[in-house]
Amino acid sequence: MTNTDIGKLSSKIRRGEVFAEACPSRAILNHVTSRWGVLVLVALKEGTHRFSELRRKIGGVSEKMLAQTLQQLEQDGFIDRVSHPVVPPHVEYNLTALGEGIGTQVEALTDWIEINLPKIMTAQQKRSG
Repeated sequence: MTNTDIGKLSSKIRRGEVFAEACPSRAILNHVTSRWGVLVLVALKEGTHRFSELRRKIGGVSEKMLAQTLQQLEQDGFIDRVSHPVVPPHVEYNLTALGEGIGTQVEALTDWIEINLPKIMTAQQKRSG
């Protein structure tokens, strides 16, 4: 194996097989970059939230979609769910160290979109009109 082959292999290992149909990173990418996944991660970058707080903060998300999104992100290791043994139930969500890392990335994406929104909207108007 030449140095070039080793470089290609290590690059492939680092990138994963995201372009391969069966790559498990695709499901995680979907969880993180879904509309609700992005918004949950960005909201939790601000700190711990209860379910109802997240639902109010993220306008338009249904209870079902928020619950599914939180479960997916928790399963991926991005979110910690802490249930306090009180009546009524008190459940809090916060980012894990892994979640902080991905949260920073999606927050940068949302910041870029917000900063460039006027240009994007102008481009959309030009193409639709």
